[in-house]
Amino acid sequence: MGLFCPKCGMLMRPKKSGEKKALACSCGYVEKKAEPVKLSDSVARKEKIDVIDRDETETLPMMEAECPKCSHKKAYYWLQQTRAGDEAETKFLKCEKCKHLWREYD
Repeated sequence: MGLFCPKCGMLMRPKKSGEKKALACSCGYVEKKAEPVKLSDSVARKEKIDVIDRDETETLPMMEAECPKCSHKKAYYWLQQTRAGDEAETKFLKCEKCKHLWREYD
């Protein structure tokens, strides 16, 4: 006895026919000699994942830019599409020293 239909290859499902239980396929095939089926599931133990705050490890590129708040000369930057797709991207900057955030439009 198998869990797959010998006729079409699909997975057979338990079906109750009167007092009897059998495995049946959606194509119409029914397993005549139904044996008890035991389904079990096991979950592998997952390792703990440490979450790191983005401020602790800046991975953004850096450029020369003067912070409007503290006048520091270096800032992290990234580009983001904030308007229509046919318009230029907006450059966001974050001061390396005071973490002030500002935009630069081109």
